[in-house]
Amino acid sequence: LSGARGRLASALRGTRAPPSAVARRCLHASGSRPLADRSKKTQEPPRAFDPALLEFLVCPLSKKPLRYEASTNELINEELRIPYPIIDGIPNIIILEVEQR
Repeated sequence: LSGARGRLASALRGTRAPPSAVARRCLHASGSRPLADRSKKTQEPPRAFDPALLEFLVCPLSKKPLRYEASTNELINEELRIPYPIIDGIPNIIILEVEQR
C-alpha cells in the first residue's frame, strides 16, 4: 500500500493545475493580488490529463479500470459505456454528474 501511495503522490505532484477561473476570481475579489494584475486577462491552455493516474482511477460504479480517450478528453468505462469528462486535467467521476448527462 505504501508503494502505491508513493506513486500516487508522485503522479499528483507533477499535475498541479494552475488556479481555476473561479479561484482567480475569488483571489481578485479578496484583493490578494495587486491592482495591476486584475486588468490582465490571460487565457491559459487547458490542463492536460496525466495518463499515469489511470493506475489509481476506477469506475465508481463497477470498480473496473477506465480507459483514457484523448480525442474526447474522457475516461471511459468500456463495460458500462459510461464516459467521465476530464475538466482542466481533473477527471469528473462523480456518479450524480454523469447520470444527469
